[in-house]
Amino acid sequence: MNQKNHKNIRSFRRISLITAIAVYFLILVGGIVRSSGAGMGCPDWPKCFGSWIPPTAVSQLPDNYQEVYLNKRLEKNERFFKMLHSLGFHKKAEEIKQNKAILVEGEFNATKTWIEYLNRLTGAVIGLLVMATFVYAYKLRKEDKMLALWSFANLLLVIFQGWIGSIVVSTNLLHWMITVHMVLALLIVCLLLYVHYRAFKLNHAFQHKTEKPTQLYRLLMMGFVLMIIQVVWGTQVREEIDMIALQFGNLFRSEWISHLGVDFMIHRSFSLVLLAVHLWFVYKAYVFSFRGSSIFKWSQVLLVLIFIEIITGASMAYFGIPAFLQPVHLLVGSLIIGVQFVILLQLSDQKRIVLNTSNS
Repeated sequence: MNQKNHKNIRSFRRISLITAIAVYFLILVGGIVRSSGAGMGCPDWPKCFGSWIPPTAVSQLPDNYQEVYLNKRLEKNERFFKMLHSLGFHKKAEEIKQNKAILVEGEFNATKTWIEYLNRLTGAVIGLLVMATFVYAYKLRKEDKMLALWSFANLLLVIFQGWIGSIVVSTNLLHWMITVHMVLALLIVCLLLYVHYRAFKLNHAFQHKTEKPTQLYRLLMMGFVLMIIQVVWGTQVREEIDMIALQFGNLFRSEWISHLGVDFMIHRSFSLVLLAVHLWFVYKAYVFSFRGSSIFKWSQVLLVLIFIEIITGASMAYFGIPAFLQPVHLLVGSLIIGVQFVILLQLSDQKRIVLNTSNS
């Protein structure tokens, strides 16, 4: 491989890593948007109150601005309903259409508007970074055609994510749409980590195909799937909190936890299951003589993140769900999934270590 290709690989790895970090930053900003109740700070998309630079005072808006933007959202929702019907999701389309929450139009709040606007600016920057990632991957198409294809697939996914974001706004933060939006963000960051790692392998020639240590791989894969379930379940708990907060007029935060249902109990208990699975994984990695390797180091990082996630979750439960902890809790959960995915990629390139049953 010539010097130019080595340089292109380094450039690609740099831009893909920067983009992955930026996506994590967007997840944090998205958490701030939600914890501050700024999700509908801009009632239209992609503009904000019909402008690329949002207003700073209600006097800059027409007197009937709520009616104007409600009608715009309803027009967009009609197109969305028709699309769902055309895809055969008749029941879901009617269920959304009958949801009265869609008809609620909030009052202008400059702080919430600018929080949401900064969220969108961050998303726009990430869109440009993902495009740049594809451009750099295209330069490496002769070395690895799949690298360019996966990067292009990620670009398409980001475009789809942007459209989903517009539907989230038009449906007035419809709960299950927010969950879809979150899962797509995790998929995007995992794809970025995958192409970043794939480019790493281009610079490190593997002489033969290796087998993964099956026990470790399966154990962590189980933890990975369980963590995704936990994050999705957490979004359901968050939706319950949103409804309770609305009932209390965003007051008496210390009372919210006592009104949560079984989803919260399962989510809380499930964290201990995840901790046990990953403690066992780190122990097995130690037994398999991975200590000192990058796999073991990342495993230790993983355990630290899981402890932080449990601590932030417990702190929210016992200290009245502090608003600043909500985005931190979401970010750490997303980081756990990213670290799990990185370790899985590394395990997939390791020789299988065969142990006696007595040692396993």
